[in-house]
Amino acid sequence: MVIFVLSFIKNTNKVEQEERGKFDSVYTAKIKAGKRRTYFFDVRRTKGDDFYITLTESTKKFNADGYERHKIFLYKEDFNRFLSQLQETIDHVKTDLMPDFDYDQYEKRQAEWEASQENKEEKENMDW
Repeated sequence: MVIFVLSFIKNTNKVEQEERGKFDSVYTAKIKAGKRRTYFFDVRRTKGDDFYITLTESTKKFNADGYERHKIFLYKEDFNRFLSQLQETIDHVKTDLMPDFDYDQYEKRQAEWEASQENKEEKENMDW
């Protein structure tokens, strides 16, 4: 009886792992946006061997441990319209609402921050 139960649990865990594996990311990319925010772009597989995208904003909480996450699920039938509308919305902000704003300043600032982090890590490694 005990052997059967253990065998059943073992097989159930194997099935659960296989099922869970089907929904794991097959591709992932991330954008660090400052100290507290990160965006994740994940391509996931469905049970029917189809694919969808999850866009996740992960924000580190101020006074607590952990992260707050917000997700958007984007399916293949919406890819073109979503991308088109996103680009149109960004263009509207950049050209109509804030045409004089330097949007590249964030890229420059991020590049400087990443370089400073690399230098900091190299210095820490040299101290060992």
